[in-house]
Amino acid sequence: MAKQYWKPGNMLYPVPAVMATCQRAGEKPNIITIAWTGTVCSDPAMVSISVRRERYSYAIIKESGEFVINLTTKRLVKAADYCGVRSGRDVDKFADTGLTPCASKSVGCPGIAESPVNIECRVSQILNLGSHDLFLATVENVGVEESLLDETGRLQLNSSGLAVYSHGGYFALGSQLGSFGYSVRKNLKNPKKPKNKKKTNAHRVRKK
Repeated sequence: MAKQYWKPGNMLYPVPAVMATCQRAGEKPNIITIAWTGTVCSDPAMVSISVRRERYSYAIIKESGEFVINLTTKRLVKAADYCGVRSGRDVDKFADTGLTPCASKSVGCPGIAESPVNIECRVSQILNLGSHDLFLATVENVGVEESLLDETGRLQLNSSGLAVYSHGGYFALGSQLGSFGYSVRKNLKNPKKPKNKKKTNAHRVRKK
């Protein structure tokens, strides 16, 4: 297939459109919508967010050294978009969106009660990269919505209506295409029938 080659750019899509919450001591909490975020390590659990230095939340996160990543669902997309185009310098985003701050367990800033997952983070390093600075953080605690736990206590996160951002648009996750490892998993739908054991004379019915 023919390809065009463009100058370097951010074309890694889709990405999570999360709402990160932060707060200075004695001030109202703020929400910033971030698409440049991701998992960087599983043990210890670590994540990253990239924020422009001119954003209102940048100084708050840098000074406080903590933030909460709140996953976005289909019903939270409008609020997420609003928090990405309005500045906390001018508006109270919790009040304007109707979202509810909920107390965190391990950090001083609140999470968003309506979000299915709240990831409490503490900044461990700030990398000055260019247009954005990357906040590398350790995960201190994770809050999950109890209604998403099944009868065994397992989290059914994909039933929460998670949303993503791709090339200027917001999308709800669609139908599942597979599960981790399915490409090498043995097909168990049509298991081979066990071979019949050879019958001995003892199993035969004698004719009269």
